[in-house]
Amino acid sequence: MKKIFLLFLLFSSIANSIVAQKKQEPVRGVWVTNVASDVLKSKKNIVEAIQLCKKNSINNIYVVVWNNGVTMYPSKVVEEYIGIKQSKIYGNRDPIKEIIEEGHKEGIKVHAWFEFGFSYNYGDSNCLWQQRYPEWVGRDVNGNYLQKNKFFWWSALNKDVQTFMNNLILEVVKNYDVDGIQGDDRLPAMPSEGGYDEATKKLYAAEHSGALPPNNSKDSAWVKWRADKLSGYIKQLYKSVKKVKPTCIISWAPSIYPWSKEQYLQDWPAWLKGGYADYILPQLYRYNIPAYEKILKELQSQLTDKERKKVFPGILTSLGDGYRIKDDMLKETINLNRKYGFEGECLFYFETLHTNKNFY
Repeated sequence: MKKIFLLFLLFSSIANSIVAQKKQEPVRGVWVTNVASDVLKSKKNIVEAIQLCKKNSINNIYVVVWNNGVTMYPSKVVEEYIGIKQSKIYGNRDPIKEIIEEGHKEGIKVHAWFEFGFSYNYGDSNCLWQQRYPEWVGRDVNGNYLQKNKFFWWSALNKDVQTFMNNLILEVVKNYDVDGIQGDDRLPAMPSEGGYDEATKKLYAAEHSGALPPNNSKDSAWVKWRADKLSGYIKQLYKSVKKVKPTCIISWAPSIYPWSKEQYLQDWPAWLKGGYADYILPQLYRYNIPAYEKILKELQSQLTDKERKKVFPGILTSLGDGYRIKDDMLKETINLNRKYGFEGECLFYFETLHTNKNFY
């Protein structure tokens, strides 16, 4: 009997150990960009950045891989579409491979962040993507190119656009030892002013007895229809990624809700409830504590206790224009996250650590 009891304790200990290993550590993350940052420009910079993240207890890095219509890594997918294999500033290097290898040496998870998502260009109304694939271009109710804040957008409901994005994401999942992939307020997303391109109008008409979409882009039923289509898209994408790599963490970093749905058709609470979001990192970008606490309380009210374990607020800590959060404000922000039941957070963006090496 004593031997049986000891064996029981042994097996229980092993089982508990396995469970503990599988339990995900709360996210203490940072976004690494290729704009207003030199991290990806050399192997030396990457090594220094990883060491700085390690020093500051960062355990997840979200590194940009898709920006302004090009990739930061050599992409056969993009090369097939427009003949450009990689952003030219990296020469013959593969900074994504380098940052993954260096991050893993220090036990840091590295996620591929598809920053531009369904936006294909910033500021150029006649870029190569637009020239090659004019039928992909999103349109507003007047038939104009779909743009918002100088970003030009594809029609996110165009099946050819979705196929391209699927191919791009799966290329990274298959070829790189990434711990996860991430979309943000541009994936899956589309400005709610969009949806008047021919492909989307045809899709809408097929489901509405031949009727065309409402001229009011903010019509609630029209917003819901498009948001539901995007939710359906990432449900399938989630399954496709998990089929290739079951351990891949799939996270999304949308805007705050319900603004995210009203402006960018991102109904991310439905993604959580539907089970196709491992994590949500909502962008709670505010410049003072009262505003941050207000939006944090709203976020808490939108989630169940179980859902809150999968949500890690995104904190604005710096911008390329010179803004940097004060140390006291960051400390108070993190304390508020804990107060309202959020176990981690993600900083936008890495350069905050660079300017204050004892920051986090």
